[in-house]
Amino acid sequence: MKVLPTDLPEVVLLEPKIYEDRRGITYESFNQRTFREGTGTDLSFVQENRSRSVRNTIRGIHYQLGRPQGKLIGVLSGEIYDIAVDFRRSSPRFGKWTAFNLAASTPRYAWIPAGFGHAFLAVTEGVEVVYKMSEFWAPELERVIRWNDSDLGIRWPLRGEPVLSKRDADAVRFKEAEVFA
Repeated sequence: MKVLPTDLPEVVLLEPKIYEDRRGITYESFNQRTFREGTGTDLSFVQENRSRSVRNTIRGIHYQLGRPQGKLIGVLSGEIYDIAVDFRRSSPRFGKWTAFNLAASTPRYAWIPAGFGHAFLAVTEGVEVVYKMSEFWAPELERVIRWNDSDLGIRWPLRGEPVLSKRDADAVRFKEAEVFA
């Protein structure tokens, strides 16, 4: 597995070795040992979620205080523009973000450690995303920051109006948010 850096050193892309023949392709989507070697992180994933989204859906920017979640993100169908934001006040990169495309056609996974917010835009129709999480979801600890907050300045490649949940549409601004120490 190849480890590809992003603009935020803790956030990395993991590219599996793909085996292809006349039947199609196969690849190892997760291996604990390879993950540990590639990220320097030794943890167990405790929950896996999936979402399906229509084009222009924006999910996020989500994170969880108290029991922060590291997330391993993959795309099973379609393509997303994926975002990670450093919400660790003690970090020299506090409030900085990185973005990358993830697509089912080119299998690659994003590791977004605890302390970072996560969001994505469904670039195509019928996007299906799988998330492995290092901590159980606790709705009372989850926080959401407005996807288009001007202080973050995320440049979304949005074509048309965003499709948002009420929670994402009503999210707080970055300046008002509770963040990590």
